[in-house]
Amino acid sequence: MAPDTLGIRDYRAGDAEITLALFRRAVREVAARDYTPAQLEAWAGGIDRALWAITLERQSTWLAMIDDTPAGFASLNEHGHLDMLFVSPDHQRRGVASALLSVVEQAAQRRGIKCVTTEASLTGRPFFKARGFDVVTAQEMKRRGEVLKNFRMEKVLHDTGATA
Repeated sequence: MAPDTLGIRDYRAGDAEITLALFRRAVREVAARDYTPAQLEAWAGGIDRALWAITLERQSTWLAMIDDTPAGFASLNEHGHLDMLFVSPDHQRRGVASALLSVVEQAAQRRGIKCVTTEASLTGRPFFKARGFDVVTAQEMKRRGEVLKNFRMEKVLHDTGATA
C-alpha cells in the first residue's frame, strides 16, 4: 500500500466551508478531552460564515491535503500571530500540524517577522511546546457565556541565513 501524500497549498476563496468544517470537527472531537461539551459548543458553534471567510482571506492561510482530502489548515496574520492551526480528527498524528507550522514559520521569516505568537488551547499546548514555543501567560477567554482556558505562547524565530 502506497503512503498517503501530504501537500500544502494556499487557501482559495472557495475553501471557507472546508476550513470551517475542519475547525468544527477538530474542536468538537479532538479538544473534547480537555473541554466540556458546553465549552466546545461555545467555541465551535454560532460562527458567522461570512466573517470566517473574510478572516481567512485577509490572512495568509494554507490548506493541508492528504491525497485529495482536506486534512488541516493554518492562518498567519501580518503581525506574526498564528491565528488558527487545526487538523481533522481523521488525520491526527500524521505530521499535518508540523508541516503546516513549518510553512507558517517559513512565511514569517520571509516577511522579516522575528517572533510568532499564538493562543494555544489546552489540547494544543503540548504540540506547540514541543516545537519551541514558550508560554507567555495562561488566559481565560469568555465565549458565548463559557470560560475557556488557553495559553498565549510565542516562538522566537532564528535566522536561517537564507535569503528570500
